[in-house]
Amino acid sequence: MPDQPRPGGAAPTAGGPGAVAAVDCGTNSTRLLVADRSGRPIQRLMEITRLGAGVDRTGRLDPAAIDRTVEVLGRYRQVADGHGVVALRVTATSAARDAANSDEFFAAATDAIGATPELLSGDDEGRLSFAGATTDLPPGYDGQVLVADIGGGSTELVAGTPHHQPAAVRSLDIGCVRVTERFLADDPPTEAQLADATAYVEGLLDDALAAQPAFADATGLVGLAGTVAALVALDRRLERYDRALVHHAALTRTTVERLLAELSAEPAAARLRRPGMEPARSDVIVGGAIVLAALMRRLGVDECLHSEADILDGLVRSLLG
Repeated sequence: MPDQPRPGGAAPTAGGPGAVAAVDCGTNSTRLLVADRSGRPIQRLMEITRLGAGVDRTGRLDPAAIDRTVEVLGRYRQVADGHGVVALRVTATSAARDAANSDEFFAAATDAIGATPELLSGDDEGRLSFAGATTDLPPGYDGQVLVADIGGGSTELVAGTPHHQPAAVRSLDIGCVRVTERFLADDPPTEAQLADATAYVEGLLDDALAAQPAFADATGLVGLAGTVAALVALDRRLERYDRALVHHAALTRTTVERLLAELSAEPAAARLRRPGMEPARSDVIVGGAIVLAALMRRLGVDECLHSEADILDGLVRSLLG
């Protein structure tokens, strides 16, 4: 879904005086949120640019991936200018953290969008995601929650009470792109590849739960980012994105396990025929589903609430004070 409109497919409105914007350059996607001075979202855009393609293997950002991302950043700059944005915050996460040549990307990105990307640590990324995700949780999520931001290269786990500082934060080197590139070489992946990927993910989750007991104490699980959104869309067979149908939708563990089994048994070309599947996500959705399914099993939870509010919303909050 290139240039995916959010929220809800509504036509963007002019930002007016004092609009702010946030851009997140992730391992798999590059996203923009423009908001007015009250924090009300004006326009959301997302494009899968796969900045982190091959980084797990080479330790470097691929020039073509840099070019793809920088081209999108240039268009986002035009969108921000069109809304009269007066403050802009740009961040880079897992792929840039792992790459030896991230400075090359930062220089080109700065020229394209007019702001130097901030290289976030995993903990900082998690805190910002938690701040965004917990701004408008529905009733029943006012106690301690665990926010899981399943990205392309990493997964951030953050436990805490909404509107307070998190009690525990941990960033794990597992995400839909990293798991796919490291373990799922065949299309569809073999049973052995799936087993190896699952064992690796479960091992890192077990270490995280042992180090941070607060994760297991959470009374609700909130899942962020493209993998969880895609699983919601697939479960509901959504032909096109509609924020009202995706935001705060729930996925049961049974549903996640079923989708993982179905998606991992078919090639990417067959996944593409499923209503709700983004073309650029069909090759990495299994890797992401492995992470979510393993997390729900390890926590012993039966439901994951998806939030469309995430790190971008946390960045906007930081700009508004």
